[in-house]
Amino acid sequence: MLSNILRSSRPALVHGRVMFSVPSTRSAGATMIRFNSTGAKSSEKVTDATAENTTAEPESAAVPEVELTAEQQEIATLKEKIQKKDKDLADMKNHYARAVADFRNLQESTRKEVQKSKDFALQKFAKDLLESLDNFALALQSVKEDTLKANEEVKNLYDGVNMTRNVFEKTLHRHGIQKIDPIGEVFDPNLHEAAFEIPHPEQAPGTVMHVQQLGYTLNSRVLRPAKVGLVKDNN
Repeated sequence: MLSNILRSSRPALVHGRVMFSVPSTRSAGATMIRFNSTGAKSSEKVTDATAENTTAEPESAAVPEVELTAEQQEIATLKEKIQKKDKDLADMKNHYARAVADFRNLQESTRKEVQKSKDFALQKFAKDLLESLDNFALALQSVKEDTLKANEEVKNLYDGVNMTRNVFEKTLHRHGIQKIDPIGEVFDPNLHEAAFEIPHPEQAPGTVMHVQQLGYTLNSRVLRPAKVGLVKDNN
């Protein structure tokens, strides 16, 4: 039927398109049927656009902005202030702890320096006093027992010098100065100074058998080592 219609219709060119007039049984006028010659190209364009829309990534949905109320904004502001105050407090505690530690270290170092200064000053003073003790000892050793028995005045002088020496030693002892009298002990190079060696059959080698000069310590430090005579090793 379509072929009959096409044979009976007249083609016409309207705006670059082929138009056919088809007679109608219902009306006297002709019905125009349009055949688009560019239909294939249009379908290709639609197909390409569909493919592009298919392969294109979907756009991310925009997040709607939520407006905060005045009360919510005030709460957020207070939270920020509290966080800042907590941070400042932590920093202040850290600085305070460091300051306390530095102050304690300074106190301890100052105390040690003061003690060292006192010990050094007392050490110089004590060394000067040791000569006086040596003189007391020499004076007492120079008096013989026969003279003490024969002369009452000499004996009284001897007792007075001896008492003075004892008081002097006790005073030094109260200030941390102690006497080193190593007779009969084993030689210690940290406390003793060997002056000579002699053989002795009844004592072990290295034993202190004679004290030539007494030694002294100040607060457990050697102020002056004792000069001693040792038993010699015969081997």
